Amino acid sequence: MGTNLVNIVTLHKTNTVMKKLIIVIALSLPTSLLYSQETYHHISNTSVYEFIDELSTLGIVDANTSVKPYSRAFIKSLLMQANDKKDMLNDRQKSELTFYLADFDKGNAANGKKRFDFLYRSDSVYSITINPLLGVNTIKNDSAFAYNRWVGAEVYGNVSKFGFYASLRDYAQNYRLAMPTYLTHEQGGNYKINDKGGEFSEMRGGVTYSWRWGSVGIVKDHIQWGSGYNGTNILGGRTPSFAMLKLNVKPSNWIELNYIHGWLVSQVIDSARTYISFGETRKVYHNKYIAANLITFKPYRGLNLSVGNSIVYSDLEVQPAYLIPFFFYKSIDHHLNGMSNQVGQNSQMFFDVSSYNIHHLHLYATLFLDELSMKNMFNPDKHSNFYSLKAGFRLWDFPLSNLSLTAEYTRTNPLAFKHIIETTTYESNRFNLGHYLTDNADEVHFAISYYPIRGLQLYGNFTKSRKGPDYTKITTERLGLPFMEHVDWEQTNWQVGARYQIINDGYIYLAGGVNDIRNNTSYKYTPDFMLGKQLQIESGICWGF
Repeated sequence: MGTNLVNIVTLHKTNTVMKKLIIVIALSLPTSLLYSQETYHHISNTSVYEFIDELSTLGIVDANTSVKPYSRAFIKSLLMQANDKKDMLNDRQKSELTFYLADFDKGNAANGKKRFDFLYRSDSVYSITINPLLGVNTIKNDSAFAYNRWVGAEVYGNVSKFGFYASLRDYAQNYRLAMPTYLTHEQGGNYKINDKGGEFSEMRGGVTYSWRWGSVGIVKDHIQWGSGYNGTNILGGRTPSFAMLKLNVKPSNWIELNYIHGWLVSQVIDSARTYISFGETRKVYHNKYIAANLITFKPYRGLNLSVGNSIVYSDLEVQPAYLIPFFFYKSIDHHLNGMSNQVGQNSQMFFDVSSYNIHHLHLYATLFLDELSMKNMFNPDKHSNFYSLKAGFRLWDFPLSNLSLTAEYTRTNPLAFKHIIETTTYESNRFNLGHYLTDNADEVHFAISYYPIRGLQLYGNFTKSRKGPDYTKITTERLGLPFMEHVDWEQTNWQVGARYQIINDGYIYLAGGVNDIRNNTSYKYTPDFMLGKQLQIESGICWGF
């Protein structure tokens, strides 16, 4: 009887301890595991993205690299995975890992020194970081000296399950570098024009809510969908940022859903709503929206198979059917417009394959379908195969450690990314949402990079780009248009350079080479000062992108 009583008391004490332990774990999970707050790390800060890509090719982490930007919480989780496999990293990679953990896991004192911030505060409920943003990029060639400078500030953090971030930048350029027609990677802006130059500001940020297997938010930001290293061809991220409802869901390891509903800027005047007040014309634009989803299946670790679709729509208010994140939107368009309306909204489909299954190697391909006629696919006079295809590979740490080799090819057929209705073009602020070369274009790109020490990148690249006639300017015919009937614009670029990451978000770089641009049409694809074959030197320094 006494022995049983002792066992009962012991069991009671054990249960009490276990209950307390469970309560402690439950209380700590929301802030440490279940509710990783989503604040997005901008796509222009490429170094950590390159590092994650390198870790993926080595099989150390498993990331869906076809959807960017990543959240800071997601980057942290990948870095922690790498930290658990530190014995698989070389000395430079270990230094990179420590460097990035000082930023993305700076709330954890156990990981050592925190990165430098202008202001950082945190406790068990909230965190906040504030930093200034400033920098300048310069281009010097035989014709001119051009600069792009920016100043601003950013803040990001969380309160419990909510994340928040905001970034304001003011840009000034003595030569405009990113007009809607220009074939360049430069970020687009809505300029206040000043002679050859101009100014624009960019406000981005948002508020998000997270749970263990997903997040939702209202953000204004740049996004990239599709695999590639020299531009992507589903969503290229070059347009001025636009507001969107953004959803990411990962209910299991083998499937992921990404969805946006965006409020685009049409810049198409709605004459019925435009009016004059005190002698000034108030221009009112047509409303314009995009709904897009990308569903990624992961049958094996390192293999991502993605399929998705999008629709750009206007002339109606926000349509609830387009707010359903897993729908096929072309079918909704048929339902809303009926059989009598031959010209509905503008829909697209896309497929992406990204494989890290071969050690050291990333293989990828993306297909963007604007229109595809199976009936007339091989009929040269009647086909309407409006597609963009990108394929390539990147080899990391082979045959030499800390070395990467990249080869990539892009081809976009005539009228891909185009639409006959001005209010439903695949654009925002008249900048193309897809590949930066737009339609009837192709490109080959080769690159080599070497990372001798933490933060230092030595690189060289070659890019050959061509663009054929813009058929929307010379004909109304849409069937049977030949690819690259003749070359209207072409660029050949050789470049070598060095880039050093001084502190997190702080860089200095210098690059030089030969840039040869030929424009054989009156349509302006390039700033005048960059035309011809010229020696070109680029340099820059910044704190924050």
